[in-house]
Amino acid sequence: MAAGLILAGCEDKPQFTQEEMAKLPLAKREGLPEVSGGFTLAVGDQTITSEEVIGPVFEKLAAAAQRTDFEKFRSVAGPVIEQQLMEKIVNALLYSRAKKDAGDKIDDELDKVTTAEVRKYVMDFGGDYAKAEQSLNQMGMDWSKFEQYKKRYILSQSYLAQKMPKDQPIMYSEMTSAYNATKEQLYATPGVLRFRLIDLEPAKMRDIDASRPRQEQAMELIGGIVKRIKQGEDFEQVAKEYSKPNNALTAGEVNAAPDSLVVPYDVLAQKAATMKPGETAGPIEVEGHIFVMQLVEYQPKNVEPFEKVQNQVKARISVERMRRAID
Repeated sequence: MAAGLILAGCEDKPQFTQEEMAKLPLAKREGLPEVSGGFTLAVGDQTITSEEVIGPVFEKLAAAAQRTDFEKFRSVAGPVIEQQLMEKIVNALLYSRAKKDAGDKIDDELDKVTTAEVRKYVMDFGGDYAKAEQSLNQMGMDWSKFEQYKKRYILSQSYLAQKMPKDQPIMYSEMTSAYNATKEQLYATPGVLRFRLIDLEPAKMRDIDASRPRQEQAMELIGGIVKRIKQGEDFEQVAKEYSKPNNALTAGEVNAAPDSLVVPYDVLAQKAATMKPGETAGPIEVEGHIFVMQLVEYQPKNVEPFEKVQNQVKARISVERMRRAID
């Protein structure tokens, strides 16, 4: 509901005083944020403001709003805001539970750690306090909100670490199984295939000698083309010369992954694997076509071996375990 309210937006923001808000039937009546006219959401003993939700994604949403109409913007912005809101709610709930388990003595330690985090954030901007503050403002935060955010994050992560399954090493078989299940999506580099192509279909040839076999005449035509190219003439110029008056012959450049070419063009990917860039091959006869190809670039698809990505696989399993713990 809050995501919908934030997304819908209101030109006339509700203005309530602290006294008026105290009279409203809210679950939480103490420790409310200062009146801002914006939306707030109470989660346990924590409060989430619309600025906290919108701030981190404001620039992204602003750019989207400028490129599209309102309905399309809603479809783009809705999931983004919902994800932001859910993250804020999860963090607030985790913090509340972690705070309860840790007790009041944790406050001093959190203050020390948060002070160090503030100092680190300023140093990320070369020690320029003003630039660091400006960055926070763009995210809908001031220093107080930033400190609160850091406290939530640090304590929540510590709490999650305590709740993680203990003494469960990642087995080799688990890693190889995860690798085999995801290697095509995560650890494969697509192949690259670029070549210039002349494609002649004998069945479409016109103005031929009816007393001679069509295929024979087609091979003579292609033979002459290949001869000129191998004698040093430019492939593209020759292809253009022959393709203009002949509807049976087409020419152009192909740029595709080797394993994406379908019959009968898949034969060309197999041929390219045996060629060097700049080489010309032909005539190549296959299923009603006669091809001449000149290779520009060829790189076969590559899948990183398990041994090379073993640490990445292990890290992904750890992250997945943490995700399940968070869920």
